[in-house]
Amino acid sequence: MKKSTFPLAIFFLLTLFEVHAQQRPNIVLILADDMGYSDLGCFGSEIQTPNLDKMAKEGIKMTNFYNASRCCPSRASLLTGLYPHQAGVGDMMNKRPFPAYQGYLNRNSVTLAELLKSAGYGTYMAGKWHVGQEKENWPRQRGFQRYYGLIDGANSYFENRPYRPNQTLTIALDNEAIVPPKDYYSSDAYTDYAMTFIGEHLETKKEDPFFLYLAFQAPHWPIHAKPQDIAKYRGKYMEGWEAIREKRFQKQQQLGILPPTTKLSPIDTTLRNWNDCSWEEKVKWDEKMAVYAAMVDELDQNVGRLVDFLRSKGQLDNTVFIFLSDNGASNETISNAGFTAEIRAANEFPASHPRSFTAYGVEGAAVSNTPFKKFKHWEFEGGNATGFIAYGPKFLPRGKQFDRPAHLIDIMPTLAQWSGASYPKTYAGNTIKPMEGLSLLPLWTAQKGDVNREICFEHEGNKAVRKGKWKLVSSYPEHSWYLYDLENDRSETVDLSTTFPKIYHEMIQVYENWAKRVGVIPYEKLVQKKGNSPDK
Repeated sequence: MKKSTFPLAIFFLLTLFEVHAQQRPNIVLILADDMGYSDLGCFGSEIQTPNLDKMAKEGIKMTNFYNASRCCPSRASLLTGLYPHQAGVGDMMNKRPFPAYQGYLNRNSVTLAELLKSAGYGTYMAGKWHVGQEKENWPRQRGFQRYYGLIDGANSYFENRPYRPNQTLTIALDNEAIVPPKDYYSSDAYTDYAMTFIGEHLETKKEDPFFLYLAFQAPHWPIHAKPQDIAKYRGKYMEGWEAIREKRFQKQQQLGILPPTTKLSPIDTTLRNWNDCSWEEKVKWDEKMAVYAAMVDELDQNVGRLVDFLRSKGQLDNTVFIFLSDNGASNETISNAGFTAEIRAANEFPASHPRSFTAYGVEGAAVSNTPFKKFKHWEFEGGNATGFIAYGPKFLPRGKQFDRPAHLIDIMPTLAQWSGASYPKTYAGNTIKPMEGLSLLPLWTAQKGDVNREICFEHEGNKAVRKGKWKLVSSYPEHSWYLYDLENDRSETVDLSTTFPKIYHEMIQVYENWAKRVGVIPYEKLVQKKGNSPDK
């Protein structure tokens, strides 16, 4: 009797499937919150970030990568591969009667989790959500199989502590609000749960790759860190903001992350001269910067913890990492009437005090954004440029730097290509808008990419276009347009709008066409239709 070959055929098919699954990388997407361009060691900082620096040195560093200049829009764009307005989050989580500004992810977009889940990935998230406050819009309802983190935009790092009148803040596990434990520190907690979720995945679905979205709250205000880490930096900022900016700029030049023609932008005009400050003012600022530096340090420590965990599970070699920030550094303060009296009082405590609730303000943001001008919310480089790292030796070239412009919208097509997922035309009965971005894999692996692609920006009346070496920028409510040659003037110091009028007018038209296509509403009209009060 002839022996059946069917079981053998099945074995080979299963073996091939397992090999295919292993060829698809695990994907870890790490997002920092309000981290400036120069805050990592590999982008110019004095802060100790050895884990991310190692990834940058042994992986890929992109020096012209862009976000959407503010928390909610950036997260919407990152998660969907669309411009924020197309995803329904053209502004923040304020609900407004316009499709582009509904204040949460719409159903005409598919999230990274939904896409990768359909391709057989386990999908997990830990950290800050901030693209939908109602439960029907939480992560579990947008493709993530497990979730732990902050649904809202900001919170204490040590507890659940509302800071606006009549405010409710939610820390959630899956679909339920929970109370954090007494020893809670958000950066550690997010990483702990991330490792728990991955551990569960490896126990039950080891043959399948996983996708982890780790969205740190750090270093967004309030600036909170642990005493032992604050101690490492206390006294290191007594040179003042001018001197620290200059040192970071010099290091950036040595690292080669800026064109050699780049100048350090003039410091913000609202800043006093360091030498005119009192001793008490200097000590207070040094304390704030020490806490901020410790927050960045602790974020990096947690990246190292995650790397060690994956190594211990035999998964590190089959994992790719992407790291970036949601916007530039924030010059926001905690002193206006929008905060409760208790929080405004806590703003005056020393930054290292466990009950403090403060920010490092324009002084710290000017340092973090070296060499750029302006901050989070604006569309100058200080608002929308981020340091970007990709790492995965098995899948990516080692020790490469790319200066070609790219944007959050490029993450979706990149992960789709890595995973083999097919981007859908429909999902859950809804028509899905086409991806806007380009996969970065051709650039990273073969140095092929569109040199002159157009990337557009708009947030609360602030506008910009990046095309090749050119960038066109406008700030609300001024409305004037400025043209910069970023190849020779990365820090946007010389306006060339009258020198190159043809390019100037062509790029204005690019913006107008894009704005009409994605549903931008002039900010003057938008503020009149404002719904709920701002979440931040």
